[in-house]
Amino acid sequence: MLPSPAVYHFPWEVNSEAMQEGESVRTFGRLVCYLPEESRATLSAQHASKEHHVIVRTLFVEPFNPIIGAQYIVLGETEHDQGVGVMIRARVLNCVDGVNVPLLQKAISEQRSFLEEKESKQGRPVKPADTT
Repeated sequence: MLPSPAVYHFPWEVNSEAMQEGESVRTFGRLVCYLPEESRATLSAQHASKEHHVIVRTLFVEPFNPIIGAQYIVLGETEHDQGVGVMIRARVLNCVDGVNVPLLQKAISEQRSFLEEKESKQGRPVKPADTT
């Protein structure tokens, strides 16, 4: 059986306790750190006045040619690590430097609104896993 399609989450939503182990997720952020010996990268995003970090396990996407300071989109599954909290086990990690981040955030919000409206018209509960 195939896993459910990944849902876009904002970086500030990834570290919430509502994220379940193995949940497919997509997110984005600026690469601020890469530790090749640990196969671990850190993405960062600004929201309101706070800096949010997402830890990404890069084992499945190596060899990985990091560009520190560039924007990346990651697709993968969540996993819980005692020392870190929620991290993403990357299946895809693409550099999208030059992407208009406010426009990406607006597109994600619009997609969510559309899917919520579609589900409410059909009288079914909203299932974020339906998002592709």
